[in-house]
Amino acid sequence: MNVDSDQTDAAAEMVFASCGKSELDNIKLKKCNDCDLVRYCSDECQQDHRPHHESVCKERAAELRDEVLFKQPESTHDGDCPICFLPLPIHIFISASYACCSTTVCNGCAYANVKREWEENQQPACPFCRHPTPATQEEADKNEMKRVAANDPVAVREIGMKHFNNGDYERAFEYWTKAAELGDASAHYGLSIMYWKGVGVEKDENRGRYHLEEATIAGHPQARYDLALKEGRNKRYDRSAKHFIIAANLGCDDSIPALKECYKRGFVSKEDFAAALRAHQAAVDATKSPQREEAAEYFRRGQLE
Repeated sequence: MNVDSDQTDAAAEMVFASCGKSELDNIKLKKCNDCDLVRYCSDECQQDHRPHHESVCKERAAELRDEVLFKQPESTHDGDCPICFLPLPIHIFISASYACCSTTVCNGCAYANVKREWEENQQPACPFCRHPTPATQEEADKNEMKRVAANDPVAVREIGMKHFNNGDYERAFEYWTKAAELGDASAHYGLSIMYWKGVGVEKDENRGRYHLEEATIAGHPQARYDLALKEGRNKRYDRSAKHFIIAANLGCDDSIPALKECYKRGFVSKEDFAAALRAHQAAVDATKSPQREEAAEYFRRGQLE
């Protein structure tokens, strides 16, 4: 270990490249808001240096953004079922959401709860928080608004979805904006659609892209897939292929035929294509369990009756 070199590097990090001031007890340097290349002793110092730094800053900021954007998420934005701890399926219609606690539970656990209640002659309740099932829609709405008042991002997003489906885009935008600020990936995705298509807001592709990227970074597979398509339309095929691979690794079915086309056109190597296929299958298999299969059979029988 070269102690002198390490000390020199550390000292260099504490000195601003333009004015030359060092960070002392009475001088605290602050980093550039967009990149990690320089530090400033004051706002005036930053203003003076901006003309010399702007182009380099934009380039470095784009590099930092890409580092985050192309990092493989550990899971989808939905995460795991809070009861069985297996990954929730990408397709939301095979999961159950409960407004009382804003929790999404896999259909396997929801079915097991219903089955237990029937066998033990118990009143219906949420399988997670055990809150009694609302007797009326009015009671359900009241429970949901309690979660909204508590700034629960899922509840806020769901209210926004109701307004969107009812054609009240102004209110939908209001709720989705708040949910996005609270970190909800699906709210970011909803906002991206509104901005890209100009639904309820003035069309703004830059804002649409920002929200689409934020949803993508948070592990939203459909957002990642949509972003891959947009990159492909812009002929940035290397970026498009990277997004398809990450989406496949999350279990996104739509990304597989897209990756197959990328492989045919030479944008993805044989090794990367094969690895993506294996990762996709592993992600899909991780969402399966005997209990979920039993639940699927139960709901199929229910539809047939």
